[in-house]
Amino acid sequence: MNFEDYRGVWVFIEEKDGAVAPVSLELLGAGRLLADKRKSQLAGVIIGENVNELARITLEYGADKVFVYDDPIYRFYRTETFMKAMLACVEKHKPEILLYGATTTGKDLASAVATDLPTGLTADTTQLDVEEDTGLLLASRPAFGGNIMATILCKKYRPQMATVRPKVMKALPRNKGAAGEIIEESIPIKEDDIRTKVLEIVRTTTQRVRIDEADVIVAGGKGLGGPAGFRVIHQLAEAIGAAVGASRDVVEAGWIEHHHQVGQTGATVTPKIYFAIGISGAIQHLVGMQNSGLIIAINKDPGAPIFQSSHYGIVGDALTIVPMLTEAFKTALGRKEEVDAGKV
Repeated sequence: MNFEDYRGVWVFIEEKDGAVAPVSLELLGAGRLLADKRKSQLAGVIIGENVNELARITLEYGADKVFVYDDPIYRFYRTETFMKAMLACVEKHKPEILLYGATTTGKDLASAVATDLPTGLTADTTQLDVEEDTGLLLASRPAFGGNIMATILCKKYRPQMATVRPKVMKALPRNKGAAGEIIEESIPIKEDDIRTKVLEIVRTTTQRVRIDEADVIVAGGKGLGGPAGFRVIHQLAEAIGAAVGASRDVVEAGWIEHHHQVGQTGATVTPKIYFAIGISGAIQHLVGMQNSGLIIAINKDPGAPIFQSSHYGIVGDALTIVPMLTEAFKTALGRKEEVDAGKV
């Protein structure tokens, strides 16, 4: 394999409800840094129907060019159709690095493409870098239950591929009107050639707040002692209108359901405010919340690792401190409501 034939950093641009998925914008930001370090171009790959507007947005978020497969056959995501398009594009234009969001669609497509290409795939990456001289992608992710960070290299094959967790990279500011090249691509593919058919799209709704979309999260850990102690987390969250989060230990102990879990095997979150209460701060938890705007930790152990990643820390018994905070917030927020209502 001649590595000199492979140039550029690519991002698979995923569509979500007619718009570019947030994780794809985040990857364009990360990809821009990698491409600049390698003095190469950043490209997006869009597969879908009527996606010209998405191509323009991709350019405005940092891409130099966009490869577009626009056809009714790509209206809905199907592994077979998207894989054929991506394989054709890779074989024709030969990228050095190819990134996907670690979403349901991104992980499915990346793994399918990896089975056909002579290359590997690093899954659920949380950090990316590239060696400027060799072009080796340094894809890092938590390993061994989150106890260490492993950096994985693909030394013998190209392209180097990775899926990247949402919320761990940062998108660039949008540069409206940015120019770039939109390259229309196509492959000979017919509906009769595809084994899977989309019969119906069923969308479900829930009243549950998605923890990865919350602006404020109150998260609890085993330091709260048990399910009874964990109730103070719910009380504080209710008082300030926050979502409830939890460490892996709490979920595995059955104190709360898995969709509340933050960390390597849970959700990656970037709220404006994150309360880490009774949480020690293991690596597997930190990778899921370390990019929060403001981190406030409460723990009775002054040596807890969580304090190393916090903006503010309170050393003490959470079962005493949290109820005091809850009452203080209730008083402050109640006073604000009175002012807004013109009663004061």
